[in-house]
Amino acid sequence: MTAHEQDPAGPTRTRLLFPGQYGPEFDDGGPVLVVEAMEFFGSRPMHRAKALLWLSALRHRVAELGDRATHVRVERVRDALSDATENGIELEVIDPPSWSLRAEVRRFPDIAILPSRGFVTSEDDFAEWATGSSSQFLMEHHYERVRRREGWLMDGDRPLGGRFSLDEDNRNPPPKGATSLGLPDPWSPTEDDIDARVREDLARWEQDGLVHFVGAMDRRRFAVTPAEAAAALEDFVATRLSDFGPFEDAVLQDDRAMAHSLLSVPMNLGVLDPRTAVSAAIEALGTGAPLASVEGFVRQVAGWRDYVWHLYWEFGEDYGADAEPLGPPTSLPAWWWELDTADVTAACLTSTLDDLREHGWLHHIQRLMILGNWSLQRGYDPVELTAWFTDLFVDGTDWVMPANIIGMSQHADGGRVATKPYASGGRYIDRMTDHCGGCPFDPTKRLGEDACPFTAGYWAFLDHAEPALRANRRMMRPLQQLARLTDREAVVEQERNRTMP
Repeated sequence: MTAHEQDPAGPTRTRLLFPGQYGPEFDDGGPVLVVEAMEFFGSRPMHRAKALLWLSALRHRVAELGDRATHVRVERVRDALSDATENGIELEVIDPPSWSLRAEVRRFPDIAILPSRGFVTSEDDFAEWATGSSSQFLMEHHYERVRRREGWLMDGDRPLGGRFSLDEDNRNPPPKGATSLGLPDPWSPTEDDIDARVREDLARWEQDGLVHFVGAMDRRRFAVTPAEAAAALEDFVATRLSDFGPFEDAVLQDDRAMAHSLLSVPMNLGVLDPRTAVSAAIEALGTGAPLASVEGFVRQVAGWRDYVWHLYWEFGEDYGADAEPLGPPTSLPAWWWELDTADVTAACLTSTLDDLREHGWLHHIQRLMILGNWSLQRGYDPVELTAWFTDLFVDGTDWVMPANIIGMSQHADGGRVATKPYASGGRYIDRMTDHCGGCPFDPTKRLGEDACPFTAGYWAFLDHAEPALRANRRMMRPLQQLARLTDREAVVEQERNRTMP
């Protein structure tokens, strides 16, 4: 989409803020209209912890702006836009972070639309680069380009460490016998009167049947203001950045945060500028932070996060609308939507879904190699799964999930994002987590009562997806192994009849 841009308006224009635009970067000093629309919370099932965070961020922003802010509560964003137009209020917006909100804004031609903010690369810059790139413009090419342009982690024309990605240094399993990495608990905010009123309102909405929430109402664990975000960033750099790299792909059941930053929420709320986060990590090199950890964090923020934002616009509004699963197609089961593990036996799924139910947040390996892997093997509808991730994760947004789920996790876009499906058996989970030791299933077995549903599911998935994957060179070896399985038919039949993991 080519943004409908107008010149920055004069002092009579009122800046309309949308979700994801709650930080100072989105405020140029004039009057501000903050819209609290019920449709942000009531259109689909949402995790209680996410509703708390996003509504708390909105109302904290209103409090910070003081007399400059007008806070309106409406059913739909369209109602606020219509009211402002009818009352002669001249509005301007920073281009909103979703296709649906951009469509709403463009229904009113008098609203001035400014270019989007909050990312390392502008939409126009990325679109120009993508147009001149090959048909598959890869993340690593975008990341290298950003690093060169910004001079981040560069020694002249060469990357520090000799490679742009040090990912090969960052794949350690968890320490043997450890139940945690032994790091201090992550920084967390202290709730205030605004949070208390938010909780009361959410409870009333739910009681009145206006919303459908799932999951627990956790205490607020993430930053929703710029000051809180600065504290969270400082804490991460000081206490966990050094361990982030080596263990970023590891999972320990009793260590929820591991060494992860927990900064995706404030970045997606717009209260933490990604450039600020990158700069803080790079500065930590001078105080002893390992290069591999710093590079890994910079790659997540300035590489993947930035890239996924731009893919959302580059691929278009209909991206994934007709996506088909590679596994046998099925809708998400009720126990998945309700985060109900009462009948789930597999330790990794139980622990992961329990954590999601309690906190609304998981780190990327739990999302990709447990939840995403299971969904891929079981043929969950990629579009429905994207909505699930968007609404049940506290950092879920309309722009962040499509490429992550439809493209990377489910490989349901013909390979536009990922070069192969992210599927694995139980052996990978056994290597990178501490779940399998206490699980009744055996990650080495694919057939029998104690066969791991991930191991067996992997081969059953390949059996179903084989026609779609034959031309994929990266899948040649797994498909050759599949062809040699003497119990292939029995495994497929076993998994076809499995009702619960």
